[in-house]
Amino acid sequence: MNKCKISIFSCFLLATISFNVFAGAVFDDVKKRGFLRCGVSDGLPGFSIKGENGKWTGLDVDYCRALSAAVFGDDSKVEYVVTTTDTRLDDLNSGKIDVLSRNTTWTLGREADYKISFAGVMFYDGQGFMVKKDLGVYSSKHLNGASFCVESGTTSYNNLVDYYDSMGMKIKVVPFHEISELSKAFFSGQCDVYTSDSSTLASIRSAEAPNAYEYMILPDLISKEPLGPSVKNSDSKWFNIARWTLFALTTAEENNITSENVDKTMQTSNAPEVKRFLGVTPGMGKKLGLSDRWAYNIVKHVGNYSEIFERNVGVDSELKLPRGMNNLYTEGGIMYSPPVR
Repeated sequence: MNKCKISIFSCFLLATISFNVFAGAVFDDVKKRGFLRCGVSDGLPGFSIKGENGKWTGLDVDYCRALSAAVFGDDSKVEYVVTTTDTRLDDLNSGKIDVLSRNTTWTLGREADYKISFAGVMFYDGQGFMVKKDLGVYSSKHLNGASFCVESGTTSYNNLVDYYDSMGMKIKVVPFHEISELSKAFFSGQCDVYTSDSSTLASIRSAEAPNAYEYMILPDLISKEPLGPSVKNSDSKWFNIARWTLFALTTAEENNITSENVDKTMQTSNAPEVKRFLGVTPGMGKKLGLSDRWAYNIVKHVGNYSEIFERNVGVDSELKLPRGMNNLYTEGGIMYSPPVR
């Protein structure tokens, strides 16, 4: 009986030690290293792309900058690691990167199979179709017999097959491993249709189409594609920081806090949530293992969600995307942040 009790106690102790080994491991490594490694795409305008000056920009890049600002008080403590569609989740799971911020759809299978957790949704999207205008097609339902360029290893591939199988339509699927190969094939006329997330289609048309006005994106969306950053699920502290960094961007917009007025707001606001959010009332940062100015640093260095959206993909950017579903819930969208309390 005593041996049994000792064995149970030993197992409990071992489980506790194992938990402590993993809890905070990624966060501790990032802090010790002095920068975070962020997995991004190899070049998708509006989301993550490296300019001729060597500077990375885009919606996904700005999330990495926000995470750096939250942890270090400095948005530049980021090493951008190029990942491919085929390797991105393995790169995260293996520890090659600390966070993946690469237009990746949040799915049950990805979380379960790769032992990762999505921090939330950075961009609500859906799968669409791009065609040449002279094809004379205005709906995805009129593409029977067409050939489709699609990236393999993506939700787009499976969505495409499921969609046309459900309607009993015959199509030709032309898969590519790399998005650069896919784009070249489509614009050279090797297939009739380019299918991917609608934001990706807008990005590719803007950056790579020989004559962008000759191509149109059909109005149909055939899937839900919630795109967001993800981390390994072995470190609850790192996950919480990644998640609340994302929420901080929306919280700031909900409270009309911008990179331009954050200092004045910090000094003058009497709203309890704003005071907690910006660290005037201490305590929230400590709960995350961060400075109480963690959210202030995010907004000051990177801006709120609206600022990030508009400068990278909004109507005044090259992509000219409307906010749509990505508007705040008070403006007809579905962007919504839990309370900071």
